[in-house]
Amino acid sequence: MTGGALVVGLGSRAELWVRGLAARGRLAAFCDTTGQRMRVHNEWLTEAGYPPVPEYPAGDFPDVLRRVRPETVVVCTPDSTHAGYVVAALGAGCDVVVEKPLATTAEDLRRIFLAERASAGRVRVGFNYRYNPVHAKVKELLASGVIGEIGSVHFEWCLDTHHGADYFRRWHRDKRRSGGLLVHKSAHHFDLVSWWLDAEPVRVFAEGRLFHYRPGTGDGRFALELTDSPRLERLYGGAPGGYRRDLSPFDPGVSIEDDVAVVARFRTGASLTYHLTAYSPWEGYRVSFNGAGGRLELVVQESEWARPGSAQAAARLSGSPDIPPPVSTVTVRPQWNRPYRVELPPVDGAHGGGDVRLLADVLDEPAADPLGRAAGLRDGIRSAVIGLCANESIATGGVVDAAAALRRITGEPVAAPEGRRG
Repeated sequence: MTGGALVVGLGSRAELWVRGLAARGRLAAFCDTTGQRMRVHNEWLTEAGYPPVPEYPAGDFPDVLRRVRPETVVVCTPDSTHAGYVVAALGAGCDVVVEKPLATTAEDLRRIFLAERASAGRVRVGFNYRYNPVHAKVKELLASGVIGEIGSVHFEWCLDTHHGADYFRRWHRDKRRSGGLLVHKSAHHFDLVSWWLDAEPVRVFAEGRLFHYRPGTGDGRFALELTDSPRLERLYGGAPGGYRRDLSPFDPGVSIEDDVAVVARFRTGASLTYHLTAYSPWEGYRVSFNGAGGRLELVVQESEWARPGSAQAAARLSGSPDIPPPVSTVTVRPQWNRPYRVELPPVDGAHGGGDVRLLADVLDEPAADPLGRAAGLRDGIRSAVIGLCANESIATGGVVDAAAALRRITGEPVAAPEGRRG
Protein backbone atom coordinates (compact mmCIF):
# COMPACT_ATOMS: atom_id res chain seq x y z
CA MET A 1 0.00 0.00 0.00
CA THR A 2 1.36 3.45 -0.90
CA GLY A 3 0.24 7.01 -0.35
CA GLY A 4 -2.41 8.40 1.93
CA ALA A 5 -1.99 9.12 5.60
CA LEU A 6 -1.05 6.98 8.58
CA VAL A 7 -2.58 8.08 11.89
CA VAL A 8 -0.56 7.13 14.96
CA GLY A 9 -2.23 7.53 18.34
CA LEU A 10 -5.95 6.71 18.25
CA GLY A 11 -7.26 8.54 21.29
CA SER A 12 -10.26 10.86 21.14
CA ARG A 13 -8.39 13.73 19.47
CA ALA A 14 -7.49 11.51 16.51
CA GLU A 15 -11.13 11.36 15.46
CA LEU A 16 -10.88 14.82 13.88
CA TRP A 17 -8.09 13.64 11.56
CA VAL A 18 -9.55 10.18 10.96
CA ARG A 19 -12.89 11.60 9.78
CA GLY A 20 -11.25 14.35 7.73
CA LEU A 21 -8.91 11.94 5.97
CA ALA A 22 -11.61 9.31 5.39
CA ALA A 23 -13.93 11.91 3.84
CA ARG A 24 -11.16 12.78 1.39
CA GLY A 25 -10.27 9.15 0.60
CA ARG A 26 -6.77 9.61 2.03
CA LEU A 27 -6.82 7.44 5.16
CA ALA A 28 -4.32 4.59 4.77
CA ALA A 29 -3.83 2.92 8.17
CA PHE A 30 -3.91 3.15 11.97
CA CYS A 31 -1.07 2.66 14.43
CA ASP A 32 -1.53 2.53 18.20
CA THR A 33 -0.28 0.87 21.37
CA THR A 34 -3.63 -0.92 21.85
CA GLY A 35 -5.92 -2.78 19.49
CA GLN A 36 -9.06 -1.58 21.24
CA ARG A 37 -8.73 2.05 20.20
CA MET A 38 -7.92 1.16 16.58
CA ARG A 39 -10.84 -1.26 16.47
CA VAL A 40 -13.25 1.36 17.84
CA HIS A 41 -12.14 3.95 15.28
CA ASN A 42 -12.62 1.40 12.52
CA GLU A 43 -16.11 0.67 13.87
CA TRP A 44 -16.89 4.38 13.76
CA LEU A 45 -15.64 4.54 10.19
CA THR A 46 -17.88 1.65 9.19
CA GLU A 47 -20.88 3.20 10.97
CA ALA A 48 -20.25 6.40 9.01
CA GLY A 49 -20.11 4.54 5.71
CA TYR A 50 -16.32 4.48 5.22
CA PRO A 51 -14.20 1.36 4.73
CA PRO A 52 -12.02 0.20 7.64
CA VAL A 53 -8.24 0.51 7.35
CA PRO A 54 -5.38 -1.78 8.44
CA GLU A 55 -4.29 -1.67 12.09
CA TYR A 56 -0.66 -1.87 13.18
CA PRO A 57 1.03 -1.98 16.61
CA ALA A 58 2.96 1.16 17.56
CA GLY A 59 5.93 -0.92 18.67
CA ASP A 60 6.54 -1.78 15.01
CA PHE A 61 6.39 1.84 13.82
CA PRO A 62 9.55 1.84 11.63
CA ASP A 63 8.36 -1.35 9.93
CA VAL A 64 4.87 0.12 9.57
CA LEU A 65 6.33 3.10 7.70
CA ARG A 66 8.06 0.70 5.28
CA ARG A 67 4.91 -1.38 4.77
CA VAL A 68 2.38 1.45 4.44
CA ARG A 69 4.69 3.98 2.74
CA PRO A 70 2.42 6.92 3.63
CA GLU A 71 2.78 10.39 2.19
CA THR A 72 1.75 11.90 5.51
CA VAL A 73 1.92 10.78 9.14
CA VAL A 74 -0.51 12.34 11.64
CA VAL A 75 0.82 12.14 15.21
CA CYS A 76 -1.79 12.23 18.00
CA THR A 77 0.12 10.31 20.69
CA PRO A 78 0.97 11.50 24.24
CA ASP A 79 3.14 14.59 24.06
CA SER A 80 6.41 13.11 25.33
CA THR A 81 6.33 10.51 22.51
CA HIS A 82 5.86 12.99 19.65
CA ALA A 83 9.53 13.36 18.81
CA GLY A 84 10.16 9.64 18.25
CA TYR A 85 7.33 9.33 15.75
CA VAL A 86 8.03 12.67 14.04
CA VAL A 87 11.75 11.94 13.60
CA ALA A 88 11.06 8.44 12.25
CA ALA A 89 8.44 9.73 9.81
CA LEU A 90 10.73 12.50 8.57
CA GLY A 91 13.49 9.92 8.17
CA ALA A 92 11.16 8.02 5.85
CA GLY A 93 10.60 11.17 3.78
CA CYS A 94 7.03 11.73 4.99
CA ASP A 95 5.29 14.98 5.71
CA VAL A 96 4.16 15.12 9.33
CA VAL A 97 1.17 16.71 11.01
CA VAL A 98 1.60 16.72 14.77
CA GLU A 99 -0.84 17.76 17.45
CA LYS A 100 0.45 20.43 19.80
CA PRO A 101 2.80 20.67 21.57
CA LEU A 102 5.55 19.78 19.12
CA ALA A 103 7.60 18.17 21.91
CA THR A 104 8.13 18.35 25.67
CA THR A 105 11.91 18.84 25.95
CA ALA A 106 14.47 21.08 24.29
CA GLU A 107 16.43 17.98 23.30
CA ASP A 108 13.43 16.58 21.42
CA LEU A 109 12.81 19.93 19.72
CA ARG A 110 16.42 19.86 18.53
CA ARG A 111 16.03 16.28 17.24
CA ILE A 112 12.97 17.27 15.22
CA PHE A 113 14.68 20.39 13.88
CA LEU A 114 17.66 18.40 12.62
CA ALA A 115 15.43 15.63 11.21
CA GLU A 116 13.35 18.05 9.16
CA ARG A 117 16.46 19.78 7.84
CA ALA A 118 17.70 16.41 6.52
CA SER A 119 14.32 15.27 5.15
CA ALA A 120 12.22 15.86 2.06
CA GLY A 121 9.23 15.95 4.43
CA ARG A 122 7.93 18.94 6.34
CA VAL A 123 6.27 19.41 9.73
CA ARG A 124 2.92 21.08 10.36
CA VAL A 125 1.67 21.70 13.90
CA GLY A 126 -2.05 21.52 14.66
CA PHE A 127 -2.53 25.01 16.04
CA ASN A 128 -6.25 25.11 15.33
CA TYR A 129 -6.85 28.32 17.28
CA ARG A 130 -5.13 30.28 14.49
CA TYR A 131 -8.05 29.20 12.28
CA ASN A 132 -10.76 30.49 14.63
CA PRO A 133 -12.36 33.36 12.63
CA VAL A 134 -12.43 35.60 15.71
CA HIS A 135 -8.69 35.14 16.28
CA ALA A 136 -8.11 35.80 12.58
CA LYS A 137 -10.08 39.05 12.91
CA VAL A 138 -7.85 40.11 15.82
CA LYS A 139 -4.79 39.37 13.69
CA GLU A 140 -6.18 41.51 10.86
CA LEU A 141 -6.95 44.41 13.19
CA LEU A 142 -3.53 44.40 14.83
CA ALA A 143 -1.75 44.11 11.48
CA SER A 144 -3.75 47.09 10.20
CA GLY A 145 -2.25 49.26 12.96
CA VAL A 146 -5.59 50.01 14.59
CA ILE A 147 -3.89 50.52 17.98
CA GLY A 148 -0.40 51.25 16.70
CA GLU A 149 2.76 49.62 17.99
CA ILE A 150 1.92 47.05 20.68
CA GLY A 151 3.58 47.63 24.03
CA SER A 152 2.01 44.84 26.09
CA VAL A 153 -0.45 41.94 26.06
CA HIS A 154 -2.45 40.64 29.02
CA PHE A 155 -3.87 37.14 28.53
CA GLU A 156 -6.03 35.31 31.06
CA TRP A 157 -7.31 31.80 30.29
CA CYS A 158 -9.82 30.06 32.58
CA LEU A 159 -10.50 26.33 32.42
CA ASP A 160 -13.62 25.35 34.31
CA THR A 161 -13.91 22.40 36.68
CA HIS A 162 -15.26 20.13 33.93
CA HIS A 163 -12.50 20.73 31.40
CA GLY A 164 -9.74 21.74 33.81
CA ALA A 165 -10.20 18.75 36.11
CA ASP A 166 -9.93 16.42 33.15
CA TYR A 167 -6.22 17.18 32.73
CA PHE A 168 -5.70 15.84 36.25
CA ARG A 169 -7.49 12.53 35.51
CA ARG A 170 -5.44 11.60 32.44
CA TRP A 171 -1.83 11.07 31.49
CA HIS A 172 -1.47 14.87 31.32
CA ARG A 173 -1.20 14.88 35.15
CA ASP A 174 2.36 13.54 34.76
CA LYS A 175 4.68 16.37 33.74
CA ARG A 176 7.16 13.88 32.30
CA ARG A 177 4.53 12.91 29.72
CA SER A 178 2.82 16.25 29.02
CA GLY A 179 5.27 18.96 30.03
CA GLY A 180 2.52 20.28 32.31
CA LEU A 181 -0.23 22.68 31.29
CA LEU A 182 2.33 25.35 30.37
CA VAL A 183 3.53 23.09 27.56
CA HIS A 184 0.47 20.99 26.72
CA LYS A 185 -2.35 23.52 27.03
CA SER A 186 -0.62 26.90 26.94
CA ALA A 187 1.12 25.93 23.69
CA HIS A 188 -2.06 27.16 21.98
CA HIS A 189 -2.01 30.46 23.82
CA PHE A 190 1.70 31.15 23.45
CA ASP A 191 1.39 30.37 19.76
CA LEU A 192 -1.50 32.82 19.39
CA VAL A 193 0.49 35.62 21.02
CA SER A 194 3.60 34.86 18.93
CA TRP A 195 1.41 34.82 15.80
CA TRP A 196 -0.49 37.99 16.68
CA LEU A 197 2.76 39.82 17.45
CA ASP A 198 4.76 38.10 14.68
CA ALA A 199 7.60 37.77 17.19
CA GLU A 200 9.71 35.30 19.14
CA PRO A 201 10.32 35.30 22.90
CA VAL A 202 13.58 36.55 24.37
CA ARG A 203 13.10 35.97 28.11
CA VAL A 204 10.57 34.33 30.42
CA PHE A 205 9.73 34.34 34.13
CA ALA A 206 6.99 32.25 35.76
CA GLU A 207 5.36 31.21 39.02
CA GLY A 208 3.11 28.21 39.49
CA ARG A 209 1.74 25.72 41.97
CA LEU A 210 -0.78 22.93 42.50
CA PHE A 211 -3.45 24.81 44.42
CA HIS A 212 -6.87 23.23 43.81
CA TYR A 213 -6.33 19.60 42.75
CA ARG A 214 -4.25 18.66 45.76
CA PRO A 215 -4.25 14.98 46.81
CA GLY A 216 -7.03 14.03 49.19
CA THR A 217 -8.91 17.35 49.05
CA GLY A 218 -11.65 16.62 46.49
CA ASP A 219 -15.18 15.25 46.60
CA GLY A 220 -17.55 13.13 44.51
CA ARG A 221 -18.63 16.03 42.30
CA PHE A 222 -15.34 15.64 40.43
CA ALA A 223 -15.82 11.94 39.68
CA LEU A 224 -15.85 10.95 36.01
CA GLU A 225 -18.20 8.18 34.84
CA LEU A 226 -17.10 6.99 31.42
CA THR A 227 -20.59 5.58 30.90
CA ASP A 228 -21.84 9.18 30.72
CA SER A 229 -20.09 9.37 27.34
CA PRO A 230 -20.64 6.29 25.14
CA ARG A 231 -17.82 7.33 22.82
CA LEU A 232 -15.27 7.61 25.63
CA GLU A 233 -16.55 4.35 27.12
CA ARG A 234 -15.90 2.55 23.82
CA LEU A 235 -12.41 4.03 23.47
CA TYR A 236 -11.19 3.75 27.06
CA GLY A 237 -13.50 1.36 28.90
CA GLY A 238 -11.61 -1.49 30.56
CA ALA A 239 -8.40 0.57 30.71
CA PRO A 240 -6.83 -0.59 27.41
CA GLY A 241 -3.09 -1.07 27.74
CA GLY A 242 -3.40 -0.25 31.43
CA TYR A 243 -4.39 3.36 30.73
CA ARG A 244 -7.14 4.69 33.00
CA ARG A 245 -9.01 7.66 31.60
CA ASP A 246 -11.10 8.19 34.74
CA LEU A 247 -8.67 8.72 37.63
CA SER A 248 -9.68 11.12 40.38
CA PRO A 249 -8.04 14.53 39.89
CA PHE A 250 -7.25 14.42 43.61
CA ASP A 251 -5.40 11.10 43.56
CA PRO A 252 -1.67 11.09 44.34
CA GLY A 253 0.68 11.26 41.38
CA VAL A 254 -0.16 14.72 40.03
CA SER A 255 3.06 16.55 39.14
CA ILE A 256 1.63 19.48 37.16
CA GLU A 257 0.42 22.89 38.28
CA ASP A 258 -3.17 24.14 38.13
CA ASP A 259 -2.44 27.86 38.70
CA VAL A 260 0.37 29.49 36.70
CA ALA A 261 1.51 33.01 35.90
CA VAL A 262 4.04 33.96 33.20
CA VAL A 263 5.78 37.19 32.20
CA ALA A 264 7.55 37.15 28.84
CA ARG A 265 9.36 39.68 26.67
CA PHE A 266 9.24 39.35 22.88
CA ARG A 267 11.74 40.43 20.26
CA THR A 268 9.56 43.40 19.25
CA GLY A 269 9.86 44.76 22.79
CA ALA A 270 6.27 43.88 23.69
CA SER A 271 5.68 42.14 27.01
CA LEU A 272 3.16 39.40 27.85
CA THR A 273 1.50 38.80 31.21
CA TYR A 274 -0.30 35.45 31.15
CA HIS A 275 -2.34 33.55 33.72
CA LEU A 276 -3.89 30.09 33.43
CA THR A 277 -6.40 28.90 36.03
CA ALA A 278 -7.56 25.27 35.77
CA TYR A 279 -10.33 25.34 38.40
CA SER A 280 -12.56 28.25 37.35
CA PRO A 281 -16.39 28.26 37.64
CA TRP A 282 -16.58 29.39 34.01
CA GLU A 283 -14.49 28.72 30.90
CA GLY A 284 -13.16 31.33 28.55
CA TYR A 285 -10.45 33.93 28.10
CA ARG A 286 -9.67 37.62 28.02
CA VAL A 287 -6.88 39.14 25.94
CA SER A 288 -6.01 42.84 26.03
CA PHE A 289 -3.50 44.52 23.71
CA ASN A 290 -2.13 47.89 24.80
CA GLY A 291 -0.77 49.96 21.94
CA ALA A 292 0.64 53.40 21.29
CA GLY A 293 -2.66 54.31 19.63
CA GLY A 294 -5.14 52.63 21.96
CA ARG A 295 -6.29 49.28 23.31
CA LEU A 296 -7.94 46.19 21.80
CA GLU A 297 -9.89 43.80 24.04
CA LEU A 298 -11.01 40.26 23.19
CA VAL A 299 -13.40 38.45 25.55
CA VAL A 300 -14.59 34.89 24.83
CA GLN A 301 -16.99 32.85 26.95
CA GLU A 302 -16.64 29.20 25.93
CA SER A 303 -18.98 27.63 28.47
CA GLU A 304 -21.36 28.44 31.27
CA TRP A 305 -21.72 26.65 34.57
CA ALA A 306 -23.07 23.09 34.35
CA ARG A 307 -24.14 20.80 37.19
CA PRO A 308 -21.94 17.69 37.55
CA GLY A 309 -23.69 14.70 36.00
CA SER A 310 -26.09 16.86 33.97
CA ALA A 311 -26.77 16.38 30.26
CA GLN A 312 -24.89 19.60 29.55
CA ALA A 313 -21.83 18.34 31.44
CA ALA A 314 -21.98 15.00 29.59
CA ALA A 315 -22.23 16.80 26.24
CA ARG A 316 -19.09 18.82 27.05
CA LEU A 317 -17.22 15.68 28.12
CA SER A 318 -18.00 13.89 24.86
CA GLY A 319 -17.40 16.89 22.60
CA SER A 320 -21.01 16.89 21.41
CA PRO A 321 -21.80 19.14 18.42
CA ASP A 322 -24.84 20.36 20.37
CA ILE A 323 -22.64 22.48 22.66
CA PRO A 324 -23.46 26.18 22.11
CA PRO A 325 -20.75 28.12 20.25
CA PRO A 326 -18.53 30.54 22.17
CA VAL A 327 -19.76 34.08 22.78
CA SER A 328 -17.08 36.55 21.64
CA THR A 329 -16.67 40.31 21.70
CA VAL A 330 -13.86 42.50 20.36
CA THR A 331 -13.69 46.11 21.50
CA VAL A 332 -11.29 48.75 20.18
CA ARG A 333 -10.58 51.72 22.46
CA PRO A 334 -8.69 54.34 20.44
CA GLN A 335 -6.71 57.08 22.13
CA TRP A 336 -8.78 60.30 22.23
CA ASN A 337 -11.84 58.73 20.61
CA ARG A 338 -14.93 56.67 21.40
CA PRO A 339 -14.56 52.91 21.87
CA TYR A 340 -16.42 50.67 19.46
CA ARG A 341 -17.36 47.01 19.05
CA VAL A 342 -16.02 45.15 16.05
CA GLU A 343 -18.44 43.09 13.98
CA LEU A 344 -17.25 39.48 14.13
CA PRO A 345 -17.68 36.62 11.65
CA PRO A 346 -19.94 33.72 12.65
CA VAL A 347 -18.34 30.92 14.65
CA ASP A 348 -19.33 27.30 14.09
CA GLY A 349 -17.86 23.96 15.09
CA ALA A 350 -15.24 22.80 17.58
CA HIS A 351 -12.61 25.24 18.86
CA GLY A 352 -14.53 28.20 17.53
CA GLY A 353 -14.55 26.78 14.00
CA GLY A 354 -10.81 26.25 14.05
CA ASP A 355 -10.86 22.48 13.60
CA VAL A 356 -12.72 22.32 10.29
CA ARG A 357 -10.65 25.18 8.84
CA LEU A 358 -7.40 23.60 9.99
CA LEU A 359 -8.40 20.34 8.27
CA ALA A 360 -9.20 22.14 5.05
CA ASP A 361 -5.88 24.00 5.09
CA VAL A 362 -3.76 20.93 5.87
CA LEU A 363 -5.58 18.27 3.83
CA ASP A 364 -6.88 20.16 0.80
CA GLU A 365 -5.09 22.16 -1.87
CA PRO A 366 -3.22 25.03 -0.24
CA ALA A 367 -5.12 28.30 -0.43
CA ALA A 368 -3.91 31.88 -0.13
CA ASP A 369 -2.80 32.50 3.45
CA PRO A 370 -2.31 36.25 3.90
CA LEU A 371 -2.53 35.91 7.71
CA GLY A 372 0.19 33.23 7.86
CA ARG A 373 -2.02 30.76 9.71
CA ALA A 374 -0.14 27.66 8.53
CA ALA A 375 2.07 26.69 11.49
CA GLY A 376 5.35 25.03 10.64
CA LEU A 377 8.35 23.76 12.57
CA ARG A 378 9.58 27.16 13.76
CA ASP A 379 6.14 28.03 15.12
CA GLY A 380 5.97 24.78 17.04
CA ILE A 381 9.43 25.35 18.49
CA ARG A 382 8.85 28.91 19.70
CA SER A 383 5.53 28.00 21.33
CA ALA A 384 7.04 25.04 23.18
CA VAL A 385 10.10 27.06 24.21
CA ILE A 386 7.96 29.58 26.10
CA GLY A 387 6.35 26.77 28.09
CA LEU A 388 9.65 24.99 28.71
CA CYS A 389 11.32 28.22 29.85
CA ALA A 390 8.36 28.90 32.14
CA ASN A 391 8.72 25.43 33.66
CA GLU A 392 12.42 26.08 34.20
CA SER A 393 11.66 29.43 35.81
CA ILE A 394 9.17 27.83 38.23
CA ALA A 395 11.78 25.23 39.17
CA THR A 396 14.67 27.68 39.63
CA GLY A 397 12.95 30.93 40.58
CA GLY A 398 14.92 32.85 37.97
CA VAL A 399 14.43 34.60 34.65
CA VAL A 400 15.18 32.28 31.71
CA ASP A 401 16.86 33.37 28.47
CA ALA A 402 14.39 32.19 25.84
CA ALA A 403 16.45 33.60 22.97
CA ALA A 404 19.39 31.43 24.03
CA ALA A 405 17.09 28.41 24.30
CA LEU A 406 15.91 28.97 20.73
CA ARG A 407 19.51 29.38 19.58
CA ARG A 408 20.52 26.06 21.17
CA ILE A 409 17.67 24.27 19.40
CA THR A 410 18.07 25.78 15.94
CA GLY A 411 21.71 26.85 15.92
CA GLU A 412 20.55 30.17 14.51
CA PRO A 413 21.17 33.63 16.01
CA VAL A 414 18.17 35.39 17.51
CA ALA A 415 17.98 39.16 17.15
CA ALA A 416 18.08 41.33 20.25
CA PRO A 417 14.86 42.98 21.44
CA GLU A 418 13.78 45.95 19.38
CA GLY A 419 10.92 48.41 19.46
CA ARG A 420 11.10 52.15 19.95
CA ARG A 421 9.58 51.98 23.44
CA GLY A 422 12.08 49.46 24.86
